Amino acid sequence: MAYKILEEYNIKITDKVRDQYKQIIEDIGEDSGRDGLIKTPERAAKAIQFLTQGYHQDASEILTGAMFKEDYNEMVIVKDIEVYSLCEHHILPFFGKAHIAYIPDGYIVGLSKLARVVDIFARRLQVQERLTHDILECINETLKPQGVAVVIEACHMCMMMRGVQKQNSMTTTSGFRGQFEKQETRNEFLKLISSDLA
Repeated sequence: MAYKILEEYNIKITDKVRDQYKQIIEDIGEDSGRDGLIKTPERAAKAIQFLTQGYHQDASEILTGAMFKEDYNEMVIVKDIEVYSLCEHHILPFFGKAHIAYIPDGYIVGLSKLARVVDIFARRLQVQERLTHDILECINETLKPQGVAVVIEACHMCMMMRGVQKQNSMTTTSGFRGQFEKQETRNEFLKLISSDLA
């Protein structure tokens, strides 16, 4: 029953967003009734719902459901996690990769769940700085490890396609908690991912 209600809600939202996309197409001077555009409003509505599905997902719950007690206290790194998000200023994509490390304190987590956390926060209207912070704080508060590190490097279409139009620019953001606030631990992490940042 709950699934049916959710499905009806999603259809209602899709219809509303579809109509708004149709209006936008007409407002920019296009014919929303021509062959190539007839189904575009519906496709765009479904696409934007998919690209913002993170609003309806709980990253902490994902981590909590895959935590395992383990006596391991060395650095765990997952590198090169693909990041696809939408800039909240222009609703244009930014994309790149995330590198995450944590030092367990009694519990480890399924590695794929770290990638899921990235997706959940990326599938929202974002800025890269907040995306980095959201991922960092979620892992830190949920796993309560000895330390967490997050580095994201991304290209922003709002800089590449419009505005300054700089195609080769890359933005790097980082965040560190716990043991990673110590220079030695932070340097070890950065060295291990340095081939990706070179």
